Amino acid sequence: MPMIETRRLSFAALSALLMAALLLTGCKERPAPQRDGVDVGKNSAFTKLVSAEQVEKTAEQQYTQLQMQAASKHALLPRDHPQVQRLQAIARKIIPHALAWNPRAQDWKWSVSVINSPQVNAFCMPGGKIAFYTGILERLQLSDDEVAMVMGHEMAHALREHARERMGKGAVTQGVARVGGAVVAAWLGVDPRLTDGVARGGANLLALEFSRSDESEADLVGLELAARAGYDPRAGVSLWQKMSAASKGAPPQWLSTHPSGKTRIAEIEKNLPKVLPLYERARSPVSPRGTGRP
Repeated sequence: MPMIETRRLSFAALSALLMAALLLTGCKERPAPQRDGVDVGKNSAFTKLVSAEQVEKTAEQQYTQLQMQAASKHALLPRDHPQVQRLQAIARKIIPHALAWNPRAQDWKWSVSVINSPQVNAFCMPGGKIAFYTGILERLQLSDDEVAMVMGHEMAHALREHARERMGKGAVTQGVARVGGAVVAAWLGVDPRLTDGVARGGANLLALEFSRSDESEADLVGLELAARAGYDPRAGVSLWQKMSAASKGAPPQWLSTHPSGKTRIAEIEKNLPKVLPLYERARSPVSPRGTGRP
């Protein structure tokens, strides 16, 4: 290949890398002013690189598949099961306060499923698809307040579009890999399809892992969601004490990429003064409950 063509490809690769660097340095937009509650800023700019509609559609398909698989093994608890009704009642209290965090949530078809499995796990997929495993409920003997902390945390991942953010980052990485692969292929004189393999692959939302910053952000947003719904945010401390005790030094699946229990407890305690007034307001028989953030 002529040297000038190689230089063009190298310039394209550098341009792609520069674009990725600029996106990374500005991945969080400036926070919006607020009167009360936690402050985590706006959603990541990386979410703009991936269609929200497509992510939510994919999530719905994967959620439906999960339910079908669980049902085929008689592991999907029926709607009239006490645990299902309990979690649905908690979700109904939290959902109205979730809408202010993401306008799209107004049109989400929220769903709560409980799967009979020893896994200490729970999640909320894009589009409001919530699932709890009986392992996290029974092994940790979660109170309603603690369930609300878990549910709020998982809902926060969906509301803050962390899956979409990670897919957006992946799109940038794949784009750079494709250009870089073309440069390497041209330089070595090999088939570019051999170097393009790193840029391919699908997103499994059920197996998607979030960064520690995403997890910390979800902790705080979940703390506020639960508090506005009338659940004691101090339960976040007892929840992570239970989680740490259950892990015995080896984090369960729900904690696999999460900050340590001590770190989370310290951050929750730091932010309790911001959310306790919201909890007290929600529990007050005189003051009407708020419907979300200002």
